[in-house]
Amino acid sequence: MKNIVITGSLGHIGSRLIHSLLPGEFRRVLLVDNLLTQRYCSLFQLPTGVPFEFIEADICDADLQSLFAGYDTVVHLAAITNAAGSFKNTTEVERVNLSGTERVARACAKVNCRLIALSTTSVYGVSSGVVDEDCPPEQLKPQSPYAESKLQSERLLAELGCTESLKSIICRFGTIYGTSPGMRFHTAVNKFAWQACLGKPLTVWRVALDQQRPYLELGDAVRAIKLLLKTDDSSFDNSIYNVLTENATVREVVACIRRFVPDVVVEEVDSPIMNQLSYTVSSEKFRRRGFTSRGNLQTGIRETVEWLRGTRSGADFSLPGTTAAAS
Repeated sequence: MKNIVITGSLGHIGSRLIHSLLPGEFRRVLLVDNLLTQRYCSLFQLPTGVPFEFIEADICDADLQSLFAGYDTVVHLAAITNAAGSFKNTTEVERVNLSGTERVARACAKVNCRLIALSTTSVYGVSSGVVDEDCPPEQLKPQSPYAESKLQSERLLAELGCTESLKSIICRFGTIYGTSPGMRFHTAVNKFAWQACLGKPLTVWRVALDQQRPYLELGDAVRAIKLLLKTDDSSFDNSIYNVLTENATVREVVACIRRFVPDVVVEEVDSPIMNQLSYTVSSEKFRRRGFTSRGNLQTGIRETVEWLRGTRSGADFSLPGTTAAAS
């Protein structure tokens, strides 16, 4: 059994991951989070029998080498992930996502600890066809400071693999959707579900309705991380993998939301309010490692709507402006 560290462990992805762990999977599980977003609830009702230890620490100033000593693998989830908000916060995004990742990576190299690092499919920027991990550099066109920081982090990790013998795997995750104790609503699918349940219109750029984007259901994200945690050291060769559940258009996402919130209103506007590029991402490389996605938009949106309305817990209430979910 291995000893693992999870940075950003109380966030959207991390909270779902730690609540999925089972007794006997790992010898030690160190949870690291700076609690900046105050997601204390992510620590509530953790699985019993799992050897958790929580440390409140910031990757940008903590003694990471001491924290990581004696552990086999670090799952690095700590990041600023709000792409739209990153335009107003570029300095902090670079400090956390790039400089913070460098500190994590160098500490891992020093104590001979493997690293699973998250990047994003938002590093791509093609306008047609299918893109994969071996695309030429000109097809990497991040459209936000967030995505740019992730692409720079990828390059940094590749360099440290050569100069510091860092053993890493980089996962370019599709846009996350789905429920978790520490979930957020700033990414497309979750945000649309939130707005629909509040009776607010979904504002969509008119020409973006049929743009393709890669999405990753949160349960699939967790299964991907756990698959990598079980692999041997030879697999940690600084490879990059696209990890996603499906590619879908905005129109398909809206149609799925309408299935559970029939009276949702969509307002089409002409001013650009989102990434203007359309791309389809291949995840075949990761599937060849034995990964099979199980999630889908319909299930993820249904669960999110049920959580927002309280119906999964048996409560009988609706948020303002909503109607009962469709069967």
